[in-house]
Amino acid sequence: MKTTETLVWIIYDIVLDKPRTKVAKCCKEAGLYRVQKSVFLGTIARNRLDELQLEIEALTDPDDDSVYIFPMCDEDFRKVRLLGQAFDKKLVTDEVRALFV
Repeated sequence: MKTTETLVWIIYDIVLDKPRTKVAKCCKEAGLYRVQKSVFLGTIARNRLDELQLEIEALTDPDDDSVYIFPMCDEDFRKVRLLGQAFDKKLVTDEVRALFV
C-alpha cells in the first residue's frame, strides 16, 4: 500500500511557552521545516498528518490558541508568492528555499 504525501503549512499562535515549544518540536519530529517562528512547511504522509493534528490538539487550548493546518497540492503551491522578508533567514534551510524556485 503506497503512502500518499501532501505538502502542508502549519501556522499557529499559541499563548503559553511550554505548549508552543512542544508543538514546534512535534512539527520538527514530523519532518516539517520551520520557515518562521510559528510557521512550518513540508511534505508529510497523510496518516502522519492526522497523528500530528491529534498531538497538536492535545497540547493546545482551544479557548486561547489557534492552529491552522493548510494542505496544498503542488499546483497551488507553485502559485504562492513571497514578498519582502518571507522567511526568517536564521531558520530556513536551502532545501526549503529550493521549493520556491
